[in-house]
Amino acid sequence: MGPLIRRMVAALPAAPGVYRFRDGTGRVLYVGRATELRARVASYWGDLGDRRHLARMVPRVTAIEAVVCDSVHEAAWLERNLLEERLPRWNRTPGGQEVPAYLLLDARPRTAGVRMVHEPGEAAGVTVFGPYLGGLRARQAITALHRVHPLASARGGLTGGERDLAAQRGVTETDREGLAEAVAAVLRREPLAVADTTASLTAVRDRAAAALAFELAARIQDELRSLAWVTAPQRVTTRAPDQFAVQGWADGVLVSFTMREGRLGTWTQRRTARPAAPAPPDWVAFARRNAELAAELARLRR
Repeated sequence: MGPLIRRMVAALPAAPGVYRFRDGTGRVLYVGRATELRARVASYWGDLGDRRHLARMVPRVTAIEAVVCDSVHEAAWLERNLLEERLPRWNRTPGGQEVPAYLLLDARPRTAGVRMVHEPGEAAGVTVFGPYLGGLRARQAITALHRVHPLASARGGLTGGERDLAAQRGVTETDREGLAEAVAAVLRREPLAVADTTASLTAVRDRAAAALAFELAARIQDELRSLAWVTAPQRVTTRAPDQFAVQGWADGVLVSFTMREGRLGTWTQRRTARPAAPAPPDWVAFARRNAELAAELARLRR
């Protein structure tokens, strides 16, 4: 790792985000995502492990750019959006590996529960949440929600065995509306609802471990990770057909993104004396922090 790259890596935060490498001509070589940007980017100049096909790319990298996201889930979506727009030479898969999924919250008396679909529809009494990346994570999140808020046990028409299980959990049809609202609050990412559900699930995991039910405890730990995944902040891909620009400016560097049909992408950076156009209010912090990071990385290249 040369001194310039070392300084640029050191300037990256230990935060989730998306990064890209450019060569000496300014061409984008590779786009990736990270749980911690600094550590992930630094790893390209160490043991590449299962990324050995990138060994010939690394010496060509002369510039690093990065976007800080609010969660790893958000970074995964932004990476997917960018790769679907344009696939750099050293990326292999447009859009990443995860499958998009939605969670349907059904509050109807006979079909109450939460289920996963890949293509959401519209129906009275059914609320769609998502999109999320990863069908396995979505299914594990459903299991986690049912452990704490057993909505499916409060529907009508249960079999005898299902009624016995519902009785053991103290759930009846009269609890359906309350359980549906509890699940909705979690999927709306309401902080108190998420914290309470996470705490309840953690207690179930700990009881399983104390009873030496280690396989069950491990499954619940996976469910906790998946619940955190679907409740983490994620705004770069939505169901709303929104279209607007997100721009940030700092120290002569303008960073721009475009939201089209609910997908944030088209990441550009350039030097200009003109300040950014005002970003939508809830995107101001995102635009500011990424413009400041872009300006710092650009300064190191001067």
